[in-house]
Amino acid sequence: MGNLCTCFAPKPAVKRGRSVKRLPANSSSQTASNRWTRVRSARKDSNDSFIQEQALAAALMFRQQNGAGATTAAFDRSVSHRYPNSNAGSKKNPLPRSASSRARSLTDPLLQPHQLVNQDIKLDDLETKHFVLVHGGGFGAWCWYKTIALLEESGFTVTAVDLTGSGVHSFDTNGIASLSQYVKPLTDFLEKLADEEKVILVGHDFGGACISYAMELFPQKISKAIFLAAAMLVDGQSMLDMFSKQSGGNDLMQKAQIFVYANGNDHPPSAIDLDKSLLRDLLFNHSPAKDIALASVSMRLIPFVPVLEKLRLSDAKHGTVRRFYIEAPEDNAIPITLQQTMISSSLPEKVFRLKGADHSPFFSKPQALHKILVEISKMNKA
Repeated sequence: MGNLCTCFAPKPAVKRGRSVKRLPANSSSQTASNRWTRVRSARKDSNDSFIQEQALAAALMFRQQNGAGATTAAFDRSVSHRYPNSNAGSKKNPLPRSASSRARSLTDPLLQPHQLVNQDIKLDDLETKHFVLVHGGGFGAWCWYKTIALLEESGFTVTAVDLTGSGVHSFDTNGIASLSQYVKPLTDFLEKLADEEKVILVGHDFGGACISYAMELFPQKISKAIFLAAAMLVDGQSMLDMFSKQSGGNDLMQKAQIFVYANGNDHPPSAIDLDKSLLRDLLFNHSPAKDIALASVSMRLIPFVPVLEKLRLSDAKHGTVRRFYIEAPEDNAIPITLQQTMISSSLPEKVFRLKGADHSPFFSKPQALHKILVEISKMNKA
């Protein structure tokens, strides 16, 4: 609207040197008076015409934006375009415009949150409408900002946790000595839930191992577990074991890894860092540049000891939680072949595929990811 207001603003007066023209000796004062009267009249007519044209243009633009008979909406000075929600009584809502100049993929259409939810099903009828989002190694709760906004606007409750030494959590990542210590913010949250309350866990990357750990401890508080391009381990397996199963290895991952020896070179690594110059190719090969920039200044170290720890999972606890997997075909960190190997080793209830998604679907395919999360939340037991 800034440019629009500029168009209708009065133009500032431009000061110019005043020219003086002497009248001939035989010109009378009455002739001069008539001349200035004509000039003032011409200027007045010109100004009136200009004002009328401005008013007409403003009226036409207002009519086009609001439609005939529409009520006056509050003027929003935000750069973004806001639209009423599904409860506003409007029968037709235009699609919101994207501020990005990047061409949008047809597999990730830009829709309003309420358009992604089946209107025939009320959220109150769901077993739970509370999502708990668990980030991957090096990430933090910040990486879910698009998913949080979409889910909350659709009526869901969302909690995004920062695992120990991640995001804004102040603990030194080099000091993490076990998987239980790393996952403690998540397990503390689940422990404080009311006995009758259940949540849907979503784990990304290393977060998959973390939600599996939580499923063993609190199966009665977890309605569903969703693995998003994540480590879905079996009993007795560690993250390191998972990657060792990958045929041919992952050259890009190996190049990107930088081992940190905070306890000295004569001790095992304390953490893993990632080469910033390789982040785009490894984690964000289909993500917007602004999200890559956010990640490059927000990512922290990955604790090393939890990567080595083998999970202890039982059918009586972990096995009672409904599991779903969301594949990311363009993932360069956990390639699709490795994702499918994990799926084959421990079949989930259903597998979804995010076409065109890289390792970070919450950046590269937020709308399509949202749609799948909502769909899973509505799936009742067979």
